[in-house]
Amino acid sequence: MEADVFVPFVFFAFLGAIILVPVLAKERTKRSAHDLIAQAMSRGQPLEPSLVSQLTQSMLEEGNRARQSLGSGVILLALAGGFVAAGFVIEGFDHHDGDVIRGFAVPAVILGTVGVAFLFLAIIDYASRKKHTSA
Repeated sequence: MEADVFVPFVFFAFLGAIILVPVLAKERTKRSAHDLIAQAMSRGQPLEPSLVSQLTQSMLEEGNRARQSLGSGVILLALAGGFVAAGFVIEGFDHHDGDVIRGFAVPAVILGTVGVAFLFLAIIDYASRKKHTSA
């Protein structure tokens, strides 16, 4: 594999690992805690109220995930619009060569794409929540 392909691949693999590993570790910890509680309940052992309240609190925080995704999407789309506007302001509205606008368009496209992805996640989360509550 040539360096032109290998270096970006390693960078994005590293970036993905930094994002995914903590999320997967947190989910594994939650799953093991719930499995442990399920085993304790099946054996008839009493549960401490503090443990139940702690688990309930984490479930309530997860319920706000759609709202957080929606907020993140709106903020990222606003940042993308800000980059485009900054490119126009710096370049002026008369486009001589367009280098500045193209330079600002790159982060705007990246932020805008991630913002749209967050909006889609919020829509999917709201739709799946309505299906679960109506069923």
